[in-house]
Amino acid sequence: MQQPANQRRFWAARQIRHTALAQRPREIFGANHRADSRVKVSDREIEFAVHAAILPQIAMPKVSPRGSARGRPTIAPNAAHAMTAHPSTSPSAAPQPDDARAADFIARWSGVTASELSTAQSFVRELCELLGVPVPHPTPELDYMFERPITFRHGDGSSSPGRIDCYRRGAFVLEAKKLRASADTRRFDDALLRARAQAEGYARALEPAELAAGGRPPFLLVVDVGQVIELYAEFTRSGATYTPFPDPRSHRIALADLARADVRDTLRRIWLDPLGLDPARASARVTREVAAQLAELARSLEASGHAPQRVAAYLTRCLFSMFAEDVGLLPGAGEGAQGQGDQGGFVTLLKRHRDDPVTLQRMLAALWADMDRGGFSVALAQTVLRFNGKLFKGAADDAYSLSLNRAQVDLLLAAARANWREVEPAIFGAL
Repeated sequence: MQQPANQRRFWAARQIRHTALAQRPREIFGANHRADSRVKVSDREIEFAVHAAILPQIAMPKVSPRGSARGRPTIAPNAAHAMTAHPSTSPSAAPQPDDARAADFIARWSGVTASELSTAQSFVRELCELLGVPVPHPTPELDYMFERPITFRHGDGSSSPGRIDCYRRGAFVLEAKKLRASADTRRFDDALLRARAQAEGYARALEPAELAAGGRPPFLLVVDVGQVIELYAEFTRSGATYTPFPDPRSHRIALADLARADVRDTLRRIWLDPLGLDPARASARVTREVAAQLAELARSLEASGHAPQRVAAYLTRCLFSMFAEDVGLLPGAGEGAQGQGDQGGFVTLLKRHRDDPVTLQRMLAALWADMDRGGFSVALAQTVLRFNGKLFKGAADDAYSLSLNRAQVDLLLAAARANWREVEPAIFGAL
């Protein structure tokens, strides 16, 4: 049965995002990308932000490879920081009670040279204690234990026994190794890949009754005791290949990384709520929250006397600005806003002028006009890319930037704090 048009747009937009926007800046802008280089940014990399699923009647802006007619260069913002993940807890945050325990754990296991057989179970037990999750224990159900027995069924009708180093039903298969220290990183990587294949073989060998009870485990954990933990995931649980989680660049957790609270939180969730780490579920949750906030803001603006079409156009400019700063297409504001840290320029303007609606209205109008032209932006005190098309045209119109009261600014701020790389575009068709 053919999918409705809105569903086709939804999945097309998701494919655009996952194949283009989730990549690192060097992959988007080229291997020789520099923050001050001239770049050509593909239309596909910004298309979904104001896709037809948002407002079909408003033209899609395009990033021009040039600056204005006077030849001002289009400068790529420093995307390297903006494209990184938004950790729930910064490594530089104030020490928490668990930080000291993590430091002790790292010190105790660093440099351990004993064999896998003598270290693997002790390492996993102490890791569980550090994370505050249950420790494996044998039960008749075989649902969470070390050395879980399985049976491999072969194509010729024969079978052979096997054992999973550590198994948690509905969560993970853990394969532990103790590799010899070597300067040959390729041999080390190959050994971990073989361990991953071994773990995947165990996951596929789980008996039908076990799959019926808990489903195929969404995670594989490959542990080199005292060195690294590698994460692989397959959230469809359909027997597809497990892939690096969250991506090939950050799926390997070094022992020292356990000092970071966000890393420990991710591991804790693999034990307790593994499906909660599914990006599709996270995207749906973030999108619902953002859509509710913007729907409330749209109703408030219309109640203030603004025409629905003008409210829609204004909010679409806001949506694109929030998306652009989260994927590194829009730089942060210049110096002068103490305490703003490294957040994007759009959010900085909202915070800086939250109590001055007239100034905020003018600053957003100036920012969008600068985005339409490209070049130096007075609003951000930074050089911005040029986004042509119709979205940022019409700066002379009185409704180009609307005046917001404090409550309306707060709703916009709440939406802006979301990770816009996780927001699905189709839901904004309601605008």
